[in-house]
Amino acid sequence: MNIQPQIDTGQEPSATQRAYLAVRQMILTGEIPPGEKLKIENLRKKLDMGGSPIREALTLLVSDLLVERLDQRGFRSAEVGRENFAEILKLRCHLEEMALRESIAHANQVWEDNLVISHHRMMREPRNNVERFEDLHKTFHMNLLAACTSKVLLKFCNQLYDLNIRYRYLAGRALDYSTRDIGSEHTAIMNAAVDRDTETACHILLDHYQRTGAFLERLFTSEAAE
Repeated sequence: MNIQPQIDTGQEPSATQRAYLAVRQMILTGEIPPGEKLKIENLRKKLDMGGSPIREALTLLVSDLLVERLDQRGFRSAEVGRENFAEILKLRCHLEEMALRESIAHANQVWEDNLVISHHRMMREPRNNVERFEDLHKTFHMNLLAACTSKVLLKFCNQLYDLNIRYRYLAGRALDYSTRDIGSEHTAIMNAAVDRDTETACHILLDHYQRTGAFLERLFTSEAAE
């Protein structure tokens, strides 16, 4: 997944930014599993860079809730669990509804064009190309909210999206969408937003999230029973 840094200066990424992006990608996609201790020396060898930018990157990832600081014992990848996922889902539904309502209220032609184009690109991408599809999937959802004027709210929505997508990656092949037409759900969300039908767009978006959330919660339950 090609994840962009929170602050884009328009310049070449620094060593800290490169380390941040690389470690963040490995955590989100599950290459670094939850709870794993993040040893600076191991990451230094893996990323072929100095220890200082890696330490700085891990500190940034603590604020993203993807890394936990272990007092004087270093860092580890943040733990996951059913309660954590339920909290992420609840917050995501509340905050994205707020952002979507404001986005539609301030929507213009540029917003609409970007939304339609991002939907088209997402729909054309094969789902088996997981990382590329997830990049386009996030772009679509963030474009949906992009006309919201609150930068703080959009930052929280972006962060919650990434915390949520980590669970989808961890579910892996167990996340079977065979009983759902995800493409139609996305199209319905887009159409309602483009029509400036705020109530319908919010209803479909939240149902879209809650249906996936219900599946992932069942997955936690089945794993706990094993």
